[in-house]
Amino acid sequence: MTATTRDKMIAGAADLMSRRGVNATSMRDVVRHTATPRGSISHHFPDGKPQLIAEAVTFAGRQVSIPLERAMNERGVIGGLKAFVASWRRQLAATGFEAGCPVLAVAVDRYVGEPGDKDDAAAQQHLLDLADGVFADWRQIMHAALLREGLAAGRAERLATLVVASIEGTVAMCRASRSADALDQVQEELETILSAALAHTAK
Repeated sequence: MTATTRDKMIAGAADLMSRRGVNATSMRDVVRHTATPRGSISHHFPDGKPQLIAEAVTFAGRQVSIPLERAMNERGVIGGLKAFVASWRRQLAATGFEAGCPVLAVAVDRYVGEPGDKDDAAAQQHLLDLADGVFADWRQIMHAALLREGLAAGRAERLATLVVASIEGTVAMCRASRSADALDQVQEELETILSAALAHTAK
């Protein structure tokens, strides 16, 4: 299926956010990055940059949640974890450790609108709510997989949070060090923790 101009702009915004953060991603930058007509901004995103960034957050969330849920369903918790980490490792390597997580960028970068925009505070809160929802979705996918393999709900929730928080934080560390070593180390420890938890349920 051929991507529409709107789709290209959303994907392009997510890519720029993953590399530069939210505030260094302008509407003009997105147009240049995606080679789309400048007039398409007002047509596809009448509410301006807040709308485009919000759409990019939702897009970025699905780019992770869909393959993550598939991997957890098809491979189980440990196999799904391996696939989750492998996807981040590929992204880091493919971008020369320039691109991280655009959802994390929203969480840590206070939103500043384009010239003429109003109510940055409301836009900031909306974006934070969206980012929180994406992280919650990823945790829920992991949580459901752990429940299927016999963990109690409370432990499954805590471990799901641990996995998502660990991977997100480690991706940022890898960008800083220009190395995937930290991701390899965290994966090994997470596999050990999850394997032990799952083995305990089998007793």
